[in-house]
Amino acid sequence: MAARIKKGDQVVVITGSSRGTRGEVLSVLPAANKAVVRGVAIAKRHTKPTRMGEPGGIVSREAPVHLSNLKLVDPKSGQPTKVGFRVLENGTKVRVAKATGEIIES
Repeated sequence: MAARIKKGDQVVVITGSSRGTRGEVLSVLPAANKAVVRGVAIAKRHTKPTRMGEPGGIVSREAPVHLSNLKLVDPKSGQPTKVGFRVLENGTKVRVAKATGEIIES
């Protein structure tokens, strides 16, 4: 199955506690249908010291967000849009913004 959201894309959160927040996709977890987005869904993690001299403590990290809660930001208009696919004449499959019909580069 083709990926609608990829690493490096600009996305906006459409529902949940971080609704309206924009960020860059840091990684995609296709098996879990989730993505890690910079600055979204910050969770506190309690860590133990792993080596001598390395402190433990509470660390803030981005938690994964379900892909259904994210929309891609249209590169042309800057607004959230759905993602579709189109096969070009040379046989390559590309992502297309549904709102404007623009091809999404990545």
